[in-house]
Amino acid sequence: MLQTLASAASILLTIGAYVPYARAIRLGEVKPHFYSWVIWSLTTSIVFLAQLAADGGAGAWPTGVSALITIYVAALAWWLKSDLSVTPLDRGFLAAALAALPAWFFTADPLWSVVILTLVDALGFGPTLRKLWHFPYEESLLFYALFVLRSVLSIVALETLNLTTVLFPAMMVSACTLVCVLLCQRRRAIPR
Repeated sequence: MLQTLASAASILLTIGAYVPYARAIRLGEVKPHFYSWVIWSLTTSIVFLAQLAADGGAGAWPTGVSALITIYVAALAWWLKSDLSVTPLDRGFLAAALAALPAWFFTADPLWSVVILTLVDALGFGPTLRKLWHFPYEESLLFYALFVLRSVLSIVALETLNLTTVLFPAMMVSACTLVCVLLCQRRRAIPR
């Protein structure tokens, strides 16, 4: 029962975080980095499938909902040309993500797929961290703060706790916390 409630709360937080985020993108208030969102779309979708295969149960559903919405944000970033600036480092992050996608196929093991994809997803934060270092007001602090809470709830919702099911949401807690801290520090250093 606790897992189902935590999963439902996590899904609601996911939607609650993404709705204003997508609205802010459409209004030009937030400019997500396209490469980051493409990487996150790919990795989150595959991690969702791996969590299902590893008996994540209701705890995997927030990842699945997040995957669908992440694809939508990547498409919005592309259509609205929100941040298409690309550095060689960004290309490297994307290349690493694309190279890791066949991980599950070749390893035939959800754990190794999740380990590789979690590392790639963490690398997906690279273009965003680089961008918000220079433009800290082009990202939403509330969005990433809600994702910290959402990821904690998705861990609580997992029906089976093992490295395959917990690694990805635990990395999300860490990475989104880092984004929040960096956003706060850079906003103090660079007045609006």
